[in-house]
Amino acid sequence: MRIVICDTPDKVATYACEYVIKSINDFKPTADRPFVLGLPTGGTPLKTYQKLIIAFREGRVSFKNVVTFNMDEYVGLPQDHPESYHYFMRHNFFDYIDIPEQNRHILNGNAPDLIEECRQYEEKIKAVGGIHLFLAGIGTDGHIAFNEPGSSLYSRTRVKSLNKETIESNARFFDNDPSRVPTMALTVGLRTIMEAQVVMMIATGASKALAVSKCVEGSITHMCTATMLQMHPSAVLCLDDDATLELKVRTARYFKNLLLSEKNLEERQANVKRLSAKL
Repeated sequence: MRIVICDTPDKVATYACEYVIKSINDFKPTADRPFVLGLPTGGTPLKTYQKLIIAFREGRVSFKNVVTFNMDEYVGLPQDHPESYHYFMRHNFFDYIDIPEQNRHILNGNAPDLIEECRQYEEKIKAVGGIHLFLAGIGTDGHIAFNEPGSSLYSRTRVKSLNKETIESNARFFDNDPSRVPTMALTVGLRTIMEAQVVMMIATGASKALAVSKCVEGSITHMCTATMLQMHPSAVLCLDDDATLELKVRTARYFKNLLLSEKNLEERQANVKRLSAKL
């Protein structure tokens, strides 16, 4: 597990943005060989989306040959509802980049057969060869997507009832009225997420600190589903200082020093290349 600790949420967004850009550009996607990107919603990834939009406008990245799969969607909420994840993605990201409509995939919470909708979603992911990079957030109770405490670590995309903590947390998007928050959702499963080649989890703020500490230092358990990332061969956690407040001091210090060593190595390698170019 690679852990990147940044000073501020803005620097977290910058790191995540640059990571996505490099991943896409290094892959050199084509129409026949697209880059497949998993996406979250919520407040945490907003800054990352905003920076990706700026990068697109600057010509630093294109999403023309990128296929996306969103993590989840509420059941029963109209797609044009301001709090639906269809609406969120259109108005915060998709409408401002060059990704084709047919390349965007979001679960349909109004499908006549929700179980079949989930099965087909898994088939669509499989059809494009799997997800290359999955961005993720983390809930205050340590959940990823809507895989709340108690979710099977081998779960697939499915219909999921939402617990009281999630409903109360999301009530801020519904005029602070928990009764207006949908009680069910469709979500990718933990096994679906773990099969991505890379999973990058973003966490900012002191409210996420306890969940982050369990994810990094705790035992793997279905009661804190983010701990599953400890088993992923290429998991990246990008955190701001506040999100590390519950980590042991030596844990935070270790990863900060490791990142500094990596930066020094990169600078030395860059200097060697510059000197070689002059010879």
